[in-house]
Amino acid sequence: MSSVLEQLGAALEQRKTASAETSYVASLHAKGLNKILEKVGEEATETILAAKDAQQSGENADLIYETADLWFHTLVMLSHLGESPEAVLNELARRFDLSGLDEKASRTSK
Repeated sequence: MSSVLEQLGAALEQRKTASAETSYVASLHAKGLNKILEKVGEEATETILAAKDAQQSGENADLIYETADLWFHTLVMLSHLGESPEAVLNELARRFDLSGLDEKASRTSK
């Protein structure tokens, strides 16, 4: 696993049980899944808007910044649900040699 993701995953797990008064991550966990999902949605929207702006301006700095926020809050969500960054990387690795169209077709309707 990527060193940064591994370190971040470990830090998120440690901060999960920290004081909500001193840790942003702990405060998110204390507020529950709905608050975490709200942050993921907020960051997803900000990332989309930054991508639109980047296309027009040719400058990607805000896009990178917002994508980092989105990834961070997504990792908090995974941690809250007992998953690690490695689980997502493993799923991506599993798909590596699959055609995207074949992978999509293999999904069952939910």
